[in-house]
Amino acid sequence: MVKKKFLVLCLFCLMDFPLLQAEDGSKLWLRTPSANQCEPLEMDVVCKGVDKNHPTMKIAMRELQEGGWSQRIEYKLVKRKSSKAKPPAVDEEYSIYTDADGKALLTSASTQGLLYATYDLLRHKACGEPVECINKVEKPTYALRVLNHWDNLNGTIERGYAGNSLWKWEEMPQTISPRYEQYARACASVGINASVLNNVNASPEMLATAYLQKVKILADIFRPYGVKVYLCVNFASPKELGKLPTADPMDEKVIAWWQDKAKEIYQLVPDFGGFLVKANSEGKPGPCDYGRTHVDGANMLADALRPYGGIVMWRSFVYKAASEDRAMQALLEFESLDGRFRDNVILQIKNGPVDFQPREPFNPLFGRMPHTQQMVEFQITQEYLGASNHLFYQAPLWKECLDANTYCRQPDSSVKPTVAGITAQRLHGLSAIAGVANIGDDINWCGHHFAQANWYAFGRLAWNEQLTSEEIAKEWLKQTFTDNADFVKSASQLMLDTREALVNYMMPIGLHHIFAEVHHYGPAPWYTEKGMRADWSPLYYHRSDSLGIGFDRTVATGSGGTAQYASPLFDMWENRATCPDEYLLWFHRVGWNEKLHSGRTLWYELCHRYQTGLEQARGFQKRWDALQPYVDKERFEHVQHKLKIQTHDAQWWKDACLLYFQTFHHLPFPSDYERPVYDLEQLMNFHIGLSLHGCPTRRQLRL
Repeated sequence: MVKKKFLVLCLFCLMDFPLLQAEDGSKLWLRTPSANQCEPLEMDVVCKGVDKNHPTMKIAMRELQEGGWSQRIEYKLVKRKSSKAKPPAVDEEYSIYTDADGKALLTSASTQGLLYATYDLLRHKACGEPVECINKVEKPTYALRVLNHWDNLNGTIERGYAGNSLWKWEEMPQTISPRYEQYARACASVGINASVLNNVNASPEMLATAYLQKVKILADIFRPYGVKVYLCVNFASPKELGKLPTADPMDEKVIAWWQDKAKEIYQLVPDFGGFLVKANSEGKPGPCDYGRTHVDGANMLADALRPYGGIVMWRSFVYKAASEDRAMQALLEFESLDGRFRDNVILQIKNGPVDFQPREPFNPLFGRMPHTQQMVEFQITQEYLGASNHLFYQAPLWKECLDANTYCRQPDSSVKPTVAGITAQRLHGLSAIAGVANIGDDINWCGHHFAQANWYAFGRLAWNEQLTSEEIAKEWLKQTFTDNADFVKSASQLMLDTREALVNYMMPIGLHHIFAEVHHYGPAPWYTEKGMRADWSPLYYHRSDSLGIGFDRTVATGSGGTAQYASPLFDMWENRATCPDEYLLWFHRVGWNEKLHSGRTLWYELCHRYQTGLEQARGFQKRWDALQPYVDKERFEHVQHKLKIQTHDAQWWKDACLLYFQTFHHLPFPSDYERPVYDLEQLMNFHIGLSLHGCPTRRQLRL
């Protein structure tokens, strides 16, 4: 009788939770059966005004077949009304309509738009949504939706946590990895249309003819998917590669060298997108080395690209070694240059004023240069967010920046229209958004299965910024794991909770940049060394002593950084009494026993936030364990292992920061919070070695 009951129970469990086939994550969110795994479908496809044999249309129809589409479908290429001022994104606009007979009608002015419509249709299907009643028009928020790869020619990736570079330069052209096309397909499926192939800390060798011929190979593979290639260039290339005596942007021979190089590139890649430039930043060469301005350098390159329709994305990440306040440098460097850049130059600005921190106020440059085209740069790779060891869903962080009100103009003065709407349209329609890629050659692409969600989320937000973080998380989960309602509800809430948890266990209340130097993985608020740049040391940012902690950026007593923001933000952040706790130590120096808005003292609040973050990390483990029946064994155990590391790291951050700060004020730990597990001397003295993926292992930490 017992055996019979056990058998019935097992059958019941199998009915509710079927055995799941192991997956390695290589299929990302595009988990459809390949054509050779299923019988070819007899599809009723009609094409009007578009050639079925066009490479992009072949992809669209193949996606339908492999996606299991069995209904009638009609593609129609339509003409848009001509407009001299139309933004580039107009041709990517598409519509989807399903008639009473179940036939889907997809229309666009371009084959690329029809491909995006195809992916949208299949996304509805994969998410278990009814496709019979679809009636929609879609157009992208941003014309350029760019992935920046910080990949080096030797195969390493700066701030990469998913193995080595996807681009195997040494193997081309003899060997062409199938992952190149898989990459382009994944990008196109979420609307990404631009790929910068190499590191902003660029090698001049990237522009050598031998490498440009390899760039052509990638461009040819990407083209049918609508992904254009761009390159980062080293400003000193005329000297280093061209053997000229100078790289002065006003020198005639330098100008001619760049013009010749542009001509060579476009002969190989006719639809080449343009250059991304990091100049006069962190020791990199630039126009300022010759007494010129950023305008001089950017415009010289823009003029070389103009005959071919190319653009220059010029990074504003520039700060001086001896600055009083690194957070103020971008505005001080660039605001006076407003209105002087060519119309095919766009200023690429990091979302925050320091460097991709877990929480920063928006960069004050947004809205302060009304006559200059601007684009926001986010970091998808988790340089300061626990690398690919921590589950961290970034869409809430990005939307926090895009939705932030700059108060610089009316009627809509948030960051988003600054980079995608009013300013861009009033100028030349060169709206753009960039994300530093988190992609490597790991089998699961991103090092952590949930890190794939950030690649996906960036593409979806770049296409439609009106989507909520929750909507994107649920889309991704349904396509990547299962559309089971219980799973999606629980897993999406877990994803949404990760941002605040990480801020709590790393740098709460406005603390920032207190990471271990070089790899930026773990806490080291004590770190400095002889000869080190001040603004590369955590001491520069937290400024702790026996009286208090925090970076005073007020006009009254500090660096004056608050004045770079318009009122009412200036008034709110300048005043200690009205500054919200989330930015308190960013803008103010606060005494250890001062009361915060929570009613707790600063020291008590720090203990509370670090403890809360640790408890949240522990909770993520429990919440994921409860989802085991819905996930295949291979991916479940991978994520489970990563969450253990994340919880360990949360303990590490809590103990390291609280024990170190306690050495200044000697206040006791509140009685209702856990005592540290580790000793400060132990944490300060061990050597943090790095694993292959840039993160310390438990053995290397000796904890």
